[in-house]
Amino acid sequence: MSKVLIVEDEEAIADLEKDYLELSGFEVEIAHDGTTGLERALNEEFDLVILDLMLPGVDGFEICRQIRDRKNTPIIMVSAKKDDIDKIRGLGLGADDYMTKPFSPSELVARVKAHMARYERLIGSNVEENEVIEIRGLKIDTTARRVWVNGEERSFTTKEFDLLTFLASHPNHVYSKDELFSEIWDMESIGDIATVTVHIKKIREKIEYDTSKPQYIETIWGVGYRFKV
Repeated sequence: MSKVLIVEDEEAIADLEKDYLELSGFEVEIAHDGTTGLERALNEEFDLVILDLMLPGVDGFEICRQIRDRKNTPIIMVSAKKDDIDKIRGLGLGADDYMTKPFSPSELVARVKAHMARYERLIGSNVEENEVIEIRGLKIDTTARRVWVNGEERSFTTKEFDLLTFLASHPNHVYSKDELFSEIWDMESIGDIATVTVHIKKIREKIEYDTSKPQYIETIWGVGYRFKV
């Protein structure tokens, strides 16, 4: 349930806003003065703040400025002041919207929903999901460089992880030892492709149930290795 903070010194208005928002499924908290509102906005987690402009203690402009210095929580500023200069100042300090009293509670609810949806889209678009390969109980997080086998995490050296990830990223493709050596080790260990065999053996010991009958990395005799799916 999304949580809204109303900072409003007029109790009747705050209670009316609270009732409408709760009917729409929001959890609502009220602060009746600027000092309490600022403290709660900064120290508690809210999904949106409805902020009156004229408040005892700390005014809405200062609360808006301090919230925006530390958080990206959507702020809807409300005020009986109709002057454009106040709207310009409020929006300039980081408020997402400015509503002039009196207004319809239904309009307030609609704007709250719109700003929350917009904020959630922005947050979602900025979150990069890890690239994960999952094949029959084997899970490889290529971003975090972690591997799990049937839910149990296993440790891999840098080259073991690189080799496993490369093969798993190209399933059913047969690679020779020379190709794998060139791909993973590049110029690091020229001339010693036996290191590929050693690393394949170590990987199998960590991911295969029975290394004599590998289910993931198959040996293609006379050619090389294949990751089977």
